[in-house]
Amino acid sequence: MAIASVRFQCDVPSAALKFFAIGTFAITWSIIGSYILLPDVTVAHFGEISGVHPLYFLATWAPALTGVTLVLAYSGPRGLRAFLSRLLIWRCASVWWVFILLGIPLVFMTGSLVKGGSLLAPLPPEGTGAMLALLGIVLFLGPVEELGWRGVAQPVLQRHMAPFWAGALIGAVWGIWHLPAFFLAGVVFENWSFLPFFIGNVTLAILITPIFNSARGGLLLPVLFHWQLINPFWPDAEPWDTWILVGVAMAIVWWKHEDMFSRDGAVKEVIPRPDRATPGTAQ
Repeated sequence: MAIASVRFQCDVPSAALKFFAIGTFAITWSIIGSYILLPDVTVAHFGEISGVHPLYFLATWAPALTGVTLVLAYSGPRGLRAFLSRLLIWRCASVWWVFILLGIPLVFMTGSLVKGGSLLAPLPPEGTGAMLALLGIVLFLGPVEELGWRGVAQPVLQRHMAPFWAGALIGAVWGIWHLPAFFLAGVVFENWSFLPFFIGNVTLAILITPIFNSARGGLLLPVLFHWQLINPFWPDAEPWDTWILVGVAMAIVWWKHEDMFSRDGAVKEVIPRPDRATPGTAQ
């Protein structure tokens, strides 16, 4: 019992961050790279790549898979349960709920109107049902990444640097991690420009940082945040959505500058202690 108790208390050490980076890039880049460098052989064995291909899901889940593996390695099944309990933490300052549920859609709608588009994305020929099905599918794509980026990388980095810099670094790595997809036919990235996307990734990672810390390391809000970003009902607002979000991020950093540039109140635990494994309070 004593050994199990000690093992449960073990958090993911900072040194494990290099394994998180190696595992995340190795899984994603090997899958996407095979379709870029050996397209004929890869397609012959696994079929054409698309946004609903199992290998595309696997490539997208790399941060989560690597993060969960590290949690299991250092803390065991009990530690994993404590880690996953962070998905149930929903309490935080109400302004962040308003921002996620209303602010993000407003950004896309405003950007779309600026470029002469509509308030909502056009429905496919199959109708609303197909759009709702797509909404459900994307919930299990990008949002799952948050188990790695915010689940493991953010708290570990906040042990050593201010939240602003931790968020910016994750955003830069997040952007570079996506780079091979821009050379891959059959997925949405092939029609995008990398530089605005990269700037957007850094901006979004900075934006989610005060929300993450307000929720005391909860993962539910980062998951919802990510889901809203790829919600198929929101219109195409590129590149105006990026520039609007840059402005929003600058305003939030100015507003929360004391928290963003101090490690004192930042979440630093990957595995919440037993007294913190239940939903936290708003900050």
